[in-house]
Amino acid sequence: MRDDLVRMVAGEPVPAHMRNYAASSMSLSTKDGVFSAMAVYGFLTYHDGYVSIPNHELMLKFQDLLSKEDMGYVARLAQSSEEILAATLRCDYETVAERIAQAHDQEVPLLRYANEADLAALVNLVYLAARNRYYVRREEPAGRGVADIAFIPKNPADAKWRPFIVELKVDASAEDAVAQIREKKYGVLFKDTLVGDALAAVSPLAVGIAWDSKTKKHTCVIEKL
Repeated sequence: MRDDLVRMVAGEPVPAHMRNYAASSMSLSTKDGVFSAMAVYGFLTYHDGYVSIPNHELMLKFQDLLSKEDMGYVARLAQSSEEILAATLRCDYETVAERIAQAHDQEVPLLRYANEADLAALVNLVYLAARNRYYVRREEPAGRGVADIAFIPKNPADAKWRPFIVELKVDASAEDAVAQIREKKYGVLFKDTLVGDALAAVSPLAVGIAWDSKTKKHTCVIEKL
């Protein structure tokens, strides 16, 4: 069940067989029973055979749970996410690529890439620390398309926390990802969310993250918009 919680914190719905009976009579000895009870009490939401975390506040609570030391690799991932966020903000693309590779190869064996959605799940996990300071939005409409992941500062007046967009590619280059951010003008998203001095004080970042299925290599490019 821990791995399912990891997927949900990463923004992925998890398949579940819900039970149609009162919470007081639910058996908590099975995963489906636990998920059923959590849905009844509002900790999870259920739709069309899948459970997910319903709101940002609960997402942070689950994140805190996964950050506890007895959660093993998830706790290590949560701790390293601070370093990944800091590396992103200082445009240290080599460290970002290196830490994502470590997370994929050593810490999160349950996430094996089949497409960009799987890569997005891992990226959401490695940026766990960002949730405390950013609104993290998947598939965010922006400019002439839809940005894979947008990080919008909760406190726009604090220039320390730059807004940034992450675009993902599987079997294409990180440069292609950044080019897409520019060509489709995803950066206009921040003109809608940051205005005046807040927008002038920061340089939004375009972050391209790519995975090559042949070489098994992650790459990253970070540029100012």
